[in-house]
Amino acid sequence: MTAEPGAVGTADGPVDELRAAERQLQAAQLAGDVEALDRLLDDRLVFTFGPDGRHYTKQDDLTNHRTRRQVTTRLVEEELAVLVDGRTGVTWFLGTLQGSVAGTPFQVRMRYTRTWVRDGEGSWRIVAAHASEVPAAVVP
Repeated sequence: MTAEPGAVGTADGPVDELRAAERQLQAAQLAGDVEALDRLLDDRLVFTFGPDGRHYTKQDDLTNHRTRRQVTTRLVEEELAVLVDGRTGVTWFLGTLQGSVAGTPFQVRMRYTRTWVRDGEGSWRIVAAHASEVPAAVVP
């Protein structure tokens, strides 16, 4: 098992690769890059979000970005922890996002927990994710 500060173990190649994949995801979200998101999201993706705990799929996410229903205009990473164990990894992101959903503006501080798997070609893909709003007063 390998990790970076904020988890257990010491950073190495797989951790750095997963950290880079997480940041590629952030860049794709900010750019609305559907092709990059398609490569980073596993077809089996289950994303749990919102006060009602609804589940969303990869296709839901891609459609939101493709149609510009969801637009991210600002994404600021405050904290990123990474853990890798074999072909599985987890990232914990804390940051502020700004943009709009269905034309309604938002600015929110969020915590994302993402579970990644390394595919047969060595690329990291997200299979599960959960997001929760974090009050601005809460210190990481």
